[in-house]
Amino acid sequence: MGAGGWHWNDAWIFVSAVIAERLERDRALHAALPVTGASFADVLAAADFLHHSVPSRSELEEALRRLTGAGLLTVDDDLIQVATAGEQLWRTRPFSGLSSAVVTLQTQLNRVATPGESDWKLDDKTYNAALREYSLRLADGR
Repeated sequence: MGAGGWHWNDAWIFVSAVIAERLERDRALHAALPVTGASFADVLAAADFLHHSVPSRSELEEALRRLTGAGLLTVDDDLIQVATAGEQLWRTRPFSGLSSAVVTLQTQLNRVATPGESDWKLDDKTYNAALREYSLRLADGR
């Protein structure tokens, strides 16, 4: 845990959500589709890309509860979006590149925000469906 109360996993999931949402936004805009947010499978893929590890259901749930409770992300149905405060945090972070983005973001979180707590829950069925979708993407080479 950092001095301000944020965990490394919180920063990992936040950076993963930012990456996933931006990729989904670009895909939607290029295909002339509505921008809806990133799916849980998108966030799992970004997390795996960043850390070569897929967060467990409890890691993902805990981080999302803290990040949504702090007003940095929103979760609506099965979609995650970066909230206005999260966008501001991302845009004002010291630029460090992706290799150190998680550590940089944890430091930034501890400087400017307090972890929140929401009553949102990630059920096993939703997590397992996202994990299955991500696994299928890997098998298909996507």
